[in-house]
Amino acid sequence: MPNLPDNGMIHLSSPHSVIETLARLETIVQTKGLTIQARIDHSGDAAKAGLEMLPTKLLIFGNARAGTPLMIASPGVAIDLPLKALVWQDDAGKVWLSYNSPDYLKERHAVPENLLQNVVGIGPICSEAVR
Repeated sequence: MPNLPDNGMIHLSSPHSVIETLARLETIVQTKGLTIQARIDHSGDAAKAGLEMLPTKLLIFGNARAGTPLMIASPGVAIDLPLKALVWQDDAGKVWLSYNSPDYLKERHAVPENLLQNVVGIGPICSEAVR
């Protein structure tokens, strides 16, 4: 794994390409009834600007029934919601799927323990995408 700071993110190694990992993630998210809010192609946007960047794509997704109670209890958490998953390739050609740890979100925004369950589902979703 590349040398990454311990900054509240979880990084999962993927045996798939960036495009395939993202497609798997999107399928799982939709199967779970979550809404895809946005797809951001950072590397594609870089290419349009004449810059070179390894494949890097962000998926933003969520569910208002799960996210809204968190934002009501701790309004600052809205900066990190909806949930985000970053699929990217490192310099060695390895593909990663990264996301904010629910425990990090809890600490960062003082999310009440009883509402943490509303975001912990990102772990199993991302784990399934990289299988």
